[in-house]
Amino acid sequence: MTPWFRIAPLALVALLTGCVVAPAPRPYYDQAIVVAPPAPRVEYVGPAPAFGQIWIGGYWTWTGYRHDWVPGHWEAHRPGYQWAPHRWERRADRWHEERGHWERHHGGRR
Repeated sequence: MTPWFRIAPLALVALLTGCVVAPAPRPYYDQAIVVAPPAPRVEYVGPAPAFGQIWIGGYWTWTGYRHDWVPGHWEAHRPGYQWAPHRWERRADRWHEERGHWERHHGGRR
């Protein structure tokens, strides 16, 4: 019978050799790209699941090598705020992605 102190280091090495350390995903919102986003998809918007919820439309996002569709969703309205939708802006020959976000509503002024 093999003593445990001889097997333990081998078991530890076997466990650690399968371990992969990957960097955290990098956001691509600050990266200018040359590939224009596709046309928005048509989404079916059914009735709100609860009173006071608003529809946040889907959008194309850049994943580092291609555009991926992020589907829309229902979200609770935030009193005093309005939703500024996700958008793409062209500057010269590059595209810049601007995330959707809640903006403070100032009585008709932005």
